[in-house]
Amino acid sequence: MITIDILLKAWRLMCTAAEMATTYENNRPLCKYVHSTSRGHEAIQLATAFHLQPCDWISPYYRDESILLGLGFEPYQLMLQLLAKGDDPFTGGREYYAHPNYTGDDRPRMLHQSSATGMQAIPATGLAQGLRYLETIHSPLLRKGPRGESPIVVCSLGDASVTEGEVSEAFQFAVLKQLPILYLVQDNDWGISVRSNESRAMDAYDYAAGFTGMERLRIDGSDFLGAHEAIGEVIRSLRDGHGPWLVQAKVPLLGHHTSGVRREFYRDQADMAAHTSRDPLPKLRSQLLALGVEEACLNEIEREARASVARQFQQAVGAKEPDPSTVADHVFAPTPVTQETGERTPEDGEKVIMVDAALFAIREIMEAHPEALLYGQDVGRRLGGVFREAATLAEQFGDHRVFNTAIQEAYIIGSTVGMSAVGALPIVEIQFADYIYPGFNQLVTEMAKSCYLSQGKFPVRTLIRIPIGAYGGGGPYHSGSIETTLLSIKGIKIAYPSNAADMKGLMKSAFLDPNPVVMLEHKGLYWSKVPGTEEAKTIEPSADYVLPFGKGLCILAADAQHTAAGDTCCIITYGMGVYWAKAAAARFPGQVEIVDLRTLYPLDEELVFETVGRHGKCLVLTEEQQNNSFAEALAWRITRNCFTLLDAPVEVAGALDLPAVPMNTGLENAMLPTPDKVARLLDLLLHS
Repeated sequence: MITIDILLKAWRLMCTAAEMATTYENNRPLCKYVHSTSRGHEAIQLATAFHLQPCDWISPYYRDESILLGLGFEPYQLMLQLLAKGDDPFTGGREYYAHPNYTGDDRPRMLHQSSATGMQAIPATGLAQGLRYLETIHSPLLRKGPRGESPIVVCSLGDASVTEGEVSEAFQFAVLKQLPILYLVQDNDWGISVRSNESRAMDAYDYAAGFTGMERLRIDGSDFLGAHEAIGEVIRSLRDGHGPWLVQAKVPLLGHHTSGVRREFYRDQADMAAHTSRDPLPKLRSQLLALGVEEACLNEIEREARASVARQFQQAVGAKEPDPSTVADHVFAPTPVTQETGERTPEDGEKVIMVDAALFAIREIMEAHPEALLYGQDVGRRLGGVFREAATLAEQFGDHRVFNTAIQEAYIIGSTVGMSAVGALPIVEIQFADYIYPGFNQLVTEMAKSCYLSQGKFPVRTLIRIPIGAYGGGGPYHSGSIETTLLSIKGIKIAYPSNAADMKGLMKSAFLDPNPVVMLEHKGLYWSKVPGTEEAKTIEPSADYVLPFGKGLCILAADAQHTAAGDTCCIITYGMGVYWAKAAAARFPGQVEIVDLRTLYPLDEELVFETVGRHGKCLVLTEEQQNNSFAEALAWRITRNCFTLLDAPVEVAGALDLPAVPMNTGLENAMLPTPDKVARLLDLLLHS
């Protein structure tokens, strides 16, 4: 039952939000960074915020300042972000207004999210997926309400964002697993300058009808009383185990899209007048007067709100700027794995192939960590992965811990952002490197930036396994290399092992790392079936073996006498390149030193530069197409740091610059590096 106290609180916060919008508009030279306000959306936002508990999670979007006010944040805290001040409690001046994140125990927690519309739907659904998993395993990490209430997730969306394909992926998974999530769609009929009738065939409510199992409701989001009652019923339903829900709340847009895209640019007076007629502020005022609240009381609350906003705005204007020396802080959270520990080659160990080394590593991880789970396409019980890299895991750990997903690379990657936030430990797989691209939105906009923009509050602890590379007739969509593309993303780590021992040690290290890690696993090395790759099989390391990132290894040393005579060179490589390099080096006994990078980010620059400096001649070898590749970038860094020690230009060898790897094995060999091609380059380099 709603009380007068709740209504008066809503009135005070609506007046506060309205005055904040006016203040920002009247001080445009000071409010120079792009921002949106919640004018017109206040009623539904406050109605939602008032029903949430500290055990819950909410994923607001960039117009949700009234949600933040309703959760108890002060205008001053929001203004610090508006003005990009150093004490901005959310991102320290790194992020736009109304882009919060929060980890405290006194109110609902909030993930960091990007400005990309609709992208929050997948991480938010990952939150609900994680909560359901923690509940299933009876994890002590699951927080509940004061009377044992189950936590729920609210994902706030603008109406135009629902046309995004990734929103559909989130809906699909939520209804499939019946997750405790409310998709709150604030429908103001505008997507910047695009009207709803020119951008979509149906509204969110009708769209949700296509997802069987999605409960749905249309409400007037400008009516606080009605919205408060409706949202309360929906949240009670979610806590009782019914869901997911979509609520479409019709609201007016009274402000600008953003301060940079002003409403007069694209809206006529008739449209603005129609929206103004549905302003929730006078609507609530009329309802309060009808309930017997004195007009003087409402006027006094409004006056106090104006004075409070003015005072807090001046305080925020005077707050200190960020310290420029902190600009590189929080790219990664510290990892616990800094040294190689455990037994790499136990005396009683047996040789294993790379694919089994990975399988055994995941098995040991899941045995030791009940919060760990594995999912992706075809990794479940029936198949155990198209490369059998997850074979028997579902039988051992159950379908709730090892399971298939739909063909949804965006969901597979992005859901781990939410899973990690609640304390689950996700390991996921993209079936082939060639199919990573649908997941790039989540990898780039949500995952990679999360630790940095949340000031370290939300590093994303996830391990993403990706089979990669050509392996003899795999064809143009199953043979590609993607490391250069991945390395252009800042905020993720990348491993690329070339043998079973490194595979297991790096897999363990990647799992323990609190940051997002991509494990590139060469399909041609999985079983050592490619001629010349027998040495990818190694003794299986012990269960406690970990190999830190950023530590390369010299796997073939040049002869000291040849080195002293100046007739040696080094090869810097990784993955399949290790075996091409070994085969080519065998033709130049004692003259070639080979460094296996093992991880591409972080990179063992110290080992690389020291090795190049000793030999003066260097070949960087990659499987990728050569032009504009990571290998070429590394060659420049070597040149820059070792220039005075070089006896010849740094050479680079890679695949031909073709759009794809051909199916025919003869054409494939013509495109890729081979031992013969590498040997010819070594001969030229050694005699230059």
